[in-house]
Amino acid sequence: MHLLETRIDLSAIAHNTAHLKKMVAPAQLMCVVKADAYNHGAARVAPVMAAHGADQFGVATIDEALALRRSGITQPILCWIWSPEQDILAAIAADIDLAIVSPHHAYALAGKNARVCVKVDTGLHRSGVDRQDWLDVFGFLKSHPELEVTGLFSHFACADDLSSSYTDQQLAVFHEAIECARAVGLSIPKNHIANSPATLSRPDTHCDMVRPGVAIYGMEPISGRTHNLRPALSWVGKITVVKPIRAGEGSSYSLTWHSKRDGYIAVVPVGYADGLPRMAQDHLELTIRGHRYKQVGRVCMDQIVVDLGDNVHGVSPGDEAIIFGAGGMSATELAQRLGTINYEVICRPGGRSVRVYH
Repeated sequence: MHLLETRIDLSAIAHNTAHLKKMVAPAQLMCVVKADAYNHGAARVAPVMAAHGADQFGVATIDEALALRRSGITQPILCWIWSPEQDILAAIAADIDLAIVSPHHAYALAGKNARVCVKVDTGLHRSGVDRQDWLDVFGFLKSHPELEVTGLFSHFACADDLSSSYTDQQLAVFHEAIECARAVGLSIPKNHIANSPATLSRPDTHCDMVRPGVAIYGMEPISGRTHNLRPALSWVGKITVVKPIRAGEGSSYSLTWHSKRDGYIAVVPVGYADGLPRMAQDHLELTIRGHRYKQVGRVCMDQIVVDLGDNVHGVSPGDEAIIFGAGGMSATELAQRLGTINYEVICRPGGRSVRVYH
């Protein structure tokens, strides 16, 4: 074992993909693998998704799309964050679908034999073609047959909040956009708006395809719900030091923690340089030999300290310490303690952490 490992369970990726594929049928499944597949390693997990039901893939940037294509993925790949000043010809040559998120992006593709998908803003008020520009953009695309329009897509703002009516409002606007595009003469065969929470909770949003991200990696996107997903990522360190500490002695920078009694502490080689936030102090519990222990003192750049108490379970150097994941604190629990979301937590492991697949 390495000192610090990010462990990826490929069987969990396979399970989640197949589970979602069955759930949404007959709609197609676009697996979102942006940000290196939410820190799971796109080149390794995307083929597993492809083998278990992924019809298409979604990424943020052109570089991500090209890397995915180079890894051997043959399914359609949609890229939705790009600028006309980039080398879009390389993306087109690699058979990458480009999102049209503004009139400017549409005009930049004139004369190029590209496949495009139009993102319409239905209320998130981020990127996307605004309602007042729909007719101009749809008309422009209709007048440029060299541009193959695969469909429309959009993004929900509050689908994880089942009490919010805003999802219904956005869905209604999305259907208006579809009607508008078809009235202009665009066929738009594949339309999608459902993210992970909508995929799991709102079958009426599935349209022609769904576009889950975090659910593919086993994270529950709706607080308090379970949908038979299996988390794929675990973060594990190897204990390097176990040593005694006396009552009243402090540990780590600024001595913000002092032991209340004679006992033992352990050192785990993970710190903020590896993605563990400094604010995790006093919120994190590591699991060692099947038992939870509190992290104490400052989170350093390279190390953290764990209070072993009397060390009745005989923790020793070389033992594994689960930061979060299988057998330990879940990413969701840690996120709740940190006041954030599990999306961010699984994207954090990095630095010197070595990704290992099993």
